[in-house]
Amino acid sequence: MRLTIGKLAQKAGVNVETVRYYQRVGLLKEPDKPAYGFRHYPADDIARIRFIKRAQQLGFTLKEISELLSLGDGHCTDVRTLAEQKRDKIDQQISDLKAMRQVLTDLIEACQSDRSSDHCSVIDALSGQNGSGT
Repeated sequence: MRLTIGKLAQKAGVNVETVRYYQRVGLLKEPDKPAYGFRHYPADDIARIRFIKRAQQLGFTLKEISELLSLGDGHCTDVRTLAEQKRDKIDQQISDLKAMRQVLTDLIEACQSDRSSDHCSVIDALSGQNGSGT
């Protein structure tokens, strides 16, 4: 089955501009343009685009996805290493987000206990005016 860019995009669940972008960044090969008519894409490109989208949903960057695609099926150890690195990075981001959440919780609680209408303790803390704000 040969597909126009519109049909490819539709079947892969993306828009045409996404297909074009993937071509520009080298994740998808642009077929040669025939002397007349439209470029036709192989049906395998549907699976490739879906792979890219699923990898993005897991937090992989396009550069990392390119590396995954270049490794392919025969390099499971290398792919696993990349997945482990991504997981570790996500764990660090979760830890950082939890710490940020705690700081915000502390600021909110300080605001709730400070009944002054002259100033806002959250604004003061973010401005560094009361020495907190971490």
